[in-house]
Amino acid sequence: MKQGLSLRVSQHLALTPQLQQSIRLLQLSTLEMAQEVEQMLDDNPFLEREQEAAEREDFGLAQADAPVSLGDQVSEWAGDTPAPRERSADTPADTGDGVASAEGSEDGAPVDQNWDGDGTLDLRPDDSEWGGDAPPRHGAPDDETASAADLASEHVSLAAHLHEQALALRLNDDERAALYFLIESLNDDGYLADPLPELAEAILGQEEQARGRALFGDERLARAEELQQLLQTALHWLQHMEPAGVGARHLAECLTLQILELRNSPEARTALAICQQPLELMAKRDVKRLAALCGGSDELVKQALALIAQLEPKPGRRFANVERNVVVPDVIVTAQGRGFKVQLNPEVMPRLRVQDVYANAMRGHKGDSAQGMQQRLQEARWFIKNIQQRFDTILRVASAIVERQRSFFLHGELAMRPLVLREIADELGLHESTISRVTTAKYMATPYGTFELKYFFGSALGTETGGNASSTAVRALIKQFVGSEDSKKPLSDNQISDMLKEQGIECARRTVAKYRESLRIAPANLRKAL
Repeated sequence: MKQGLSLRVSQHLALTPQLQQSIRLLQLSTLEMAQEVEQMLDDNPFLEREQEAAEREDFGLAQADAPVSLGDQVSEWAGDTPAPRERSADTPADTGDGVASAEGSEDGAPVDQNWDGDGTLDLRPDDSEWGGDAPPRHGAPDDETASAADLASEHVSLAAHLHEQALALRLNDDERAALYFLIESLNDDGYLADPLPELAEAILGQEEQARGRALFGDERLARAEELQQLLQTALHWLQHMEPAGVGARHLAECLTLQILELRNSPEARTALAICQQPLELMAKRDVKRLAALCGGSDELVKQALALIAQLEPKPGRRFANVERNVVVPDVIVTAQGRGFKVQLNPEVMPRLRVQDVYANAMRGHKGDSAQGMQQRLQEARWFIKNIQQRFDTILRVASAIVERQRSFFLHGELAMRPLVLREIADELGLHESTISRVTTAKYMATPYGTFELKYFFGSALGTETGGNASSTAVRALIKQFVGSEDSKKPLSDNQISDMLKEQGIECARRTVAKYRESLRIAPANLRKAL
């Protein structure tokens, strides 16, 4: 084989680390973005949060008795998490790129170095007033007393509510431990998902691990049966606690426990009999079949089904922490004159800057030893720039959406226009995949509620006039039709399709069924009132 050299020209796309980071940050949600910022702050010493400069205060007799607002009192009582101070005219405002300016910050603000005193070294009674050991002022409670803000935001979980009730029961140590174990084994809905034999095996495994030896044969079987009997007794106590239905193993048992709490009546007894039948009959509201199985009249079965409909299928629902389900919007849209103002939510914009002290220390240092630190400094600058670019892109896309969907912001979802990603991409000069990343897991607060940016995009349905109607508007129209229907004669999918045709919208029955299911609306036979 003869060796030789050859020259070949080719093209290929290479993503720089900066571009890769920019793409990755763009597709992160608000929560993921906050976690990314915290991770970067821990890893990169050149990156720090930018704090607002505190206003200079005048201390003296004129200010000693000045009234303090309730907000300042709550902030003082809150401890480690004071409420944010309102921005004054002298406080530096946010810049357009999403990073706050830091003029007059703690690092760069001029400080009066004249500390000449009156020559005395005696400790004055009020010297500790501004220190950490100073007692709370303005009638604030002590450390053992919760503040008003703390009490308002306090959340009681289902487990804590049940543990509090367990304290009033007269149980021995084994029964109390078994009841504690069952309470901690409940899911968020208040159900005991694991069967008692599996829970007994779990406790037995913990005992063997604590004892340092395993049980075998009859000894292990006897201990497992003893634990299972103990758990059965504890389950009896648990299922008699409030809320009614807690500790059930399945839906039928949950409904049965709640019915037993009601007064003894013919409809309650019939409801108990219905819960013993297959749940499919209850879901379909098959009155004839249930009346034959339960031995009651059709009217009595209807009353029993109405009673069951008033029960809570998820007893732990009211103890769920709703704060963790709150969506924080990335963009806020407000009415301004005849138009709308689109702005980024300042609560989700991280305030970051490069550490001045470390960055200045790197100047003049050359060589291999400083090369790694120079790279980390560049990474910090890239990260800040990419975050600015991320929020700038989100704002541009949101502004374009508001401009295209102006009718929605004026009249609601019935006025939504058809919109696809390509239209926004062509208008902003971006790729369609970029618009897809921006509109995923990003939310906009509007006068009609908070929606994901993807909500404003919808396919088009033809109309008799030759125009197009948005699928979002059609869903809203279907929801409106169902909301105003006669509960005794609910609308079928064919009837809804005909009503849409009367509005000039061509929508087949199968499309109506698909939209109805996406709205979580039951079919006509299940919406019919008994």
